[in-house]
Amino acid sequence: MLEPLVGIIGGSGLYDMPGLSEVEQRDIDTPFGRPSAPITLGRIDGIPVAFLPRHGPHHQISPSRIPMRANIWAFKLLGVERLLSVSAVGSMREAIQPLDFVVPDQIVDRTVGRERTFFDDAVAHVALAEPFCDEARRLVVDAARGVEVTLHDDGTYICIEGPQFSTKGESRIYRAWGVDIIGMTAMPEARLAREAGLCYVTLAMVTDFDVWHESEAAVSVQAVIETLRKNVLNAQRVIRAALPGLSAARNCSCGRSLENAVVTAPDGRSSTTQERLDFLLNGPRR
Repeated sequence: MLEPLVGIIGGSGLYDMPGLSEVEQRDIDTPFGRPSAPITLGRIDGIPVAFLPRHGPHHQISPSRIPMRANIWAFKLLGVERLLSVSAVGSMREAIQPLDFVVPDQIVDRTVGRERTFFDDAVAHVALAEPFCDEARRLVVDAARGVEVTLHDDGTYICIEGPQFSTKGESRIYRAWGVDIIGMTAMPEARLAREAGLCYVTLAMVTDFDVWHESEAAVSVQAVIETLRKNVLNAQRVIRAALPGLSAARNCSCGRSLENAVVTAPDGRSSTTQERLDFLLNGPRR
């Protein structure tokens, strides 16, 4: 029997998880190639987790090149039900300061060149009105409130293609749209997690004010990295505090998100499509 795991995706600055015991590296192949890195399995305070550095162990994978389909498929294969994504973001609001944390509840997708579904020759319409699992969000928010960090418990994350930062014109437009934070990795990660029936939640670490803030220096890699170093320890504390809740049985509808979502008639589905659908609906064989 596979033991339910909490999946953790480490973003910029978070490349490993201290405190892991019973550590095992799992090199996984999927129908979409290999994930960003071998997945680290272990336990934190007795809770089984699966950890993956999104950009690879040496931050060598650009946001547009992250093998997100392989990453999500691998987590599903391992028996993950809840997936906590940690991401570095810029702030689009004066009230959201560098070193703050945000647990967003909405996403605007501005990516243009990424594969965003597991179905290449069929049509599956999953609901995405609430792109983050509300139950998982509440668990992370409650955990973060017990840690000494400045927390914003909702907000809209705009995901851009990258890897370049925004122009000032783009940044001003995004602010006018009402977004709160900006990053490069939440999409199509959230879309794929929903297709796979995983509960998906993001813990966003604010590193800068993007380029809209005239009184601040333009965003730079050096400034982002320095803030990340300060944020990562707090992120690890929040993750640790959230794990007991995230490892409990879930009561949301995320696991049923693909039911009745495939509109391609059975006779029009290839054997590959049917195999993928069966796996995503029913999970790995136990």
